[in-house]
Amino acid sequence: MIYFKYFKMVLGTFSQYRLNMALVIAGQFFYTLFAFFSMYLLFDRFGTLDGWTFGEVALCFAVINTAFAITECFARGFDMFSGLVKRGAFDRIMLRPRGTILQVLGDSIEITRIGRLLVTVFILVFAVNQMQLEWDAMQVVTLILMLTSGVFIFTGVFILGASVCFWTVEGLEFINIFTDGGRQFAAYPLTIYNKWIVRFFTFIIPYGCVNYLPLLYVTGRTDNPLYALTTLLFVPFVAICLLVWRFGVRRYLSTGN
Repeated sequence: MIYFKYFKMVLGTFSQYRLNMALVIAGQFFYTLFAFFSMYLLFDRFGTLDGWTFGEVALCFAVINTAFAITECFARGFDMFSGLVKRGAFDRIMLRPRGTILQVLGDSIEITRIGRLLVTVFILVFAVNQMQLEWDAMQVVTLILMLTSGVFIFTGVFILGASVCFWTVEGLEFINIFTDGGRQFAAYPLTIYNKWIVRFFTFIIPYGCVNYLPLLYVTGRTDNPLYALTTLLFVPFVAICLLVWRFGVRRYLSTGN
């Protein structure tokens, strides 16, 4: 598959600058670790957060940050898309006999985000052990779907942000509210926020379907399997994002470069 050829090329590039790669990976690792440690200090001081235990919130934190780390590794091309438009590079992409989605995905693969991924996987294992649940098959499947759903939803948001560039050329900073900001919001159960935030991040950008609603099922707060199935709502969300992208591609008029 052509995407794996892109991936191999990126690995070759990073191998030429091993020290720089190692330092960036270490920076990503400790950045996320310190963020988790600050959450630990919060629970060490107050015990619980709106009725949620440390283990439950740690699982929430791990799921959303693991999904975000995977997305940044493999879908960073959409986050950097404005550069392609400004340089006129997207014109060349449209002339090639491959889909634009695949080519933009392969344009920027951030291997250095593996530092964040490693620490979030460690936190995920720690959170599972901390909760001391008797996991059944449905809970395990739900946890896997939470991670999968998170990756697709973050990718969808990146695609929406990239689609805006067809009309603005420059990327808009407010998109970061829904990527990095969304990651920060969704690292905690949504019930700790105001109702309008909960509704927005459940029904508009469905981060609540990644962590909060299925988390209720995983932690045993509800036995209704419909809460687990909310993870599948990433399908219509990503479909809408792809339609917006397709609409933008059809109306792309180039930047004149």
